[in-house]
Amino acid sequence: MVMQTQIDENNMIKHALQGDRGAYGDLVCIYQKSVVNVIYRMCGDQQLAEDAAQEAFIKAWVKLDSYQRGSSFRNWIYRIAVNTALDMLRKRASKPQINVEDVVLESYDPQPEYAYLHTEKMQIVQKAVLSLPPSSRSVLVLREYEGLSYQEIADMLDIPKGTVMSRLNYARNRLREILKPELLKMEVDYA
Repeated sequence: MVMQTQIDENNMIKHALQGDRGAYGDLVCIYQKSVVNVIYRMCGDQQLAEDAAQEAFIKAWVKLDSYQRGSSFRNWIYRIAVNTALDMLRKRASKPQINVEDVVLESYDPQPEYAYLHTEKMQIVQKAVLSLPPSSRSVLVLREYEGLSYQEIADMLDIPKGTVMSRLNYARNRLREILKPELLKMEVDYA
């Protein structure tokens, strides 16, 4: 099944390179949700994530001839999306706001207290992730949320694998520093 999916994707890419917008549209459909999710986790703003994803797909269409066949299309489009999001964040004057209504929760506990605490913890984590420098934030999001390997991230961001590991280590340590007092305070407040 994976092999067939790869063959289908390669055919879509081949046709898109020949100018077939429908084939490129199919590629967009495959990756749109995951690209928006990656960007959202980097910026915390659903509208910005959707705008950046749209811009990234347009850039990818324009630069499609620079895509190296045989390499991962997912990694290539993620790289464009991450760079587009970072550019948009740099241009943005105000800090990103967390839209609580966009946070997806899956609560199996029918108790409202659990859902409230879960929502509050997610907001604290999202705020902490957004406080990281963009270079560390992008590595963290790609590794922890998207599950990409160190090498895939290095290739995508065009940085050495050691830099990926260093930025990820920094991001994790910084998150521990930020989250430990916040979550301890929360436990005391709701004990």
